[in-house]
Amino acid sequence: MRALVINCTLKPSPQPSNTEALADVVVKALDTYGVTSRTVRAVDLDLRPGVESDMGEGDDWPSVREKIVDAQILIIASPTWLGRPSSVAQRVLERMDAMLGETDEQDRPVAFNRVAGVVVTGNEDGAHHVISEINGALVDIGYTIPGQSWTYWHLGPGPGPDYLDEARGHDWSASTARAMAANLVHTARALAAHPLPAPPS
Repeated sequence: MRALVINCTLKPSPQPSNTEALADVVVKALDTYGVTSRTVRAVDLDLRPGVESDMGEGDDWPSVREKIVDAQILIIASPTWLGRPSSVAQRVLERMDAMLGETDEQDRPVAFNRVAGVVVTGNEDGAHHVISEINGALVDIGYTIPGQSWTYWHLGPGPGPDYLDEARGHDWSASTARAMAANLVHTARALAAHPLPAPPS
């Protein structure tokens, strides 16, 4: 089983990413179930504005899309800015919009029988809103969202230290990350054994 993490930090490589650090906790938990994971830092790529799978020469999205459809588990990881998902996360979701019109050889939406979860970091009390916005988009696209397939870290409203600079709250975030990984894996296995059919016409 394969998982893809799309890290939607605003920080280009090689800057440390708080969001990726928490996502890596989920990746390590997935590894205990034999899941092979890889991470894409979206801000490092030229993801053109648009809602098509290929926006032409120089567009890096087609290679990301290939990784998305190769994975049974997708994790969107985003910081919280102004109580909302990052602009990079919004760009990723807009590019995934094209998947709404794409089907497999059995006429199923390409996201069917795949699961998704969300990782959020930030110092603002907006984590549940970010989770809701991202999950809502992923459900529209066709992903199955298991219960409690998220984890987040923040220290409440207002400015404060970053995840990598503060130990408080890490135990709780790690615990929910392990639960998230378990729920994603077991739901993905259930869908593999009993896949959703194409929607009725």
